Amino acid sequence: MQNNTKKLVLMAMFIALSFVGSYIPIPSPVGTLGLDSAAGYLAGLILGGLEGGIIAFIGHIIIASNKAFYLTLPVHLIVAVMMFISVCLFSFTYKKTNVFTASIVGIVLNGVISPLILLLLPKFGWSFFLATTPFLLTASALNVILSVLVYIPLKKALFNK
Repeated sequence: MQNNTKKLVLMAMFIALSFVGSYIPIPSPVGTLGLDSAAGYLAGLILGGLEGGIIAFIGHIIIASNKAFYLTLPVHLIVAVMMFISVCLFSFTYKKTNVFTASIVGIVLNGVISPLILLLLPKFGWSFFLATTPFLLTASALNVILSVLVYIPLKKALFNK
């Protein structure tokens, strides 16, 4: 029971970090890019994919609400689910390989594959994809790299006693 409480407290802390990150904007035509998912990726490395995915999901909803759900609530819910999946697969890849490979997976999933999914929705065509993908790739890379740069010294401090 104590372990569950500790995990919930850590998740709450990462959600708070995601909230703070949502106020650090990355300019884009989409209008909802920020450092909100760095906390989710970091939690994916420390706590695991499910917990990190939940944090990334909540982080995206927070940043989207800060921008009044610029792409509409249903679209942002789809994006939040894709964030959840990206962090889960990022964490899974890290556990099976290494942080470098996991970083590539996280960046590509969030920066390229996720916007490809939006092509299935009405009013999201190739022009939207081509216009937003460079910004999404940049934001995704910043979030993933930031989480890895924070995780490496944390891993040494926390796990190498």
